[in-house]
Amino acid sequence: MKKQIPNLITLLNLLCGCIAVVFAASNQLHIAAAFVFLGILFDFFDGFAARMLDVKSELGLQLDSLADMVTSGVVPGLVMFQMLSSLYLEDNTGITINLETISLKLWEQEDFRVLPFLGFLITLGSGYRLAKFNIDENQTSSFIGLPTPANTILILSLPLILKYQEFDQINMIIQNKWFLIGLTILSAILMNANIALFALKFKNFSFKGNEIRYIFLISSIVLLVFLKFLAIPIIILLYISLSVLNKNIGNKRKEA
Repeated sequence: MKKQIPNLITLLNLLCGCIAVVFAASNQLHIAAAFVFLGILFDFFDGFAARMLDVKSELGLQLDSLADMVTSGVVPGLVMFQMLSSLYLEDNTGITINLETISLKLWEQEDFRVLPFLGFLITLGSGYRLAKFNIDENQTSSFIGLPTPANTILILSLPLILKYQEFDQINMIIQNKWFLIGLTILSAILMNANIALFALKFKNFSFKGNEIRYIFLISSIVLLVFLKFLAIPIIILLYISLSVLNKNIGNKRKEA
């Protein structure tokens, strides 16, 4: 029975992803984000449970990627689709209209026919990255490319910033279609880029050997306290920057 505990946790991740799809499809992006974050929490604990119980299996690996494909693949793509669609779905009062009220007139706008669907480049990039991860034996203690959960948190932070924080200049940038398109393409590239990123897996809790992890975690907590959801894009940038810096320091030590 204990062999199935990590798999059950993974299935909870998948369930959260399915629920998030429902809310994202109805344009309730903040609720979708809540279920995605819960799913990512389950995604962390399934691997932790597998290591603690020493029951890692090929089935668990495949199931984990299938669950991530929904929670961290389909959902962020759908959220970006909705955000790009919302640029067109406004009535005269400026209130965003639910997708259920889309009329055929929207399809008379040529760029609407194509533009929102670019959001699913995130889904395609996620699928490709997850498939590569499953056959790559070098990503045990680190990652090659931005992990799909991290990318998902980045994408899901955008509607949360718009809803809960009042930064007019930031909001204008987020609601710019070229920014959204650029971020969509960039996220798909980062997930599959040949960049070594450290994993938050502690073999022990001593500071020595885990310096980069502790610096990242402490910095992230401070940023979240002061900037809330706006901190998330900064944290992702910090994660990539610290990983590159850590890699360069490691290379210099080897050369020395």
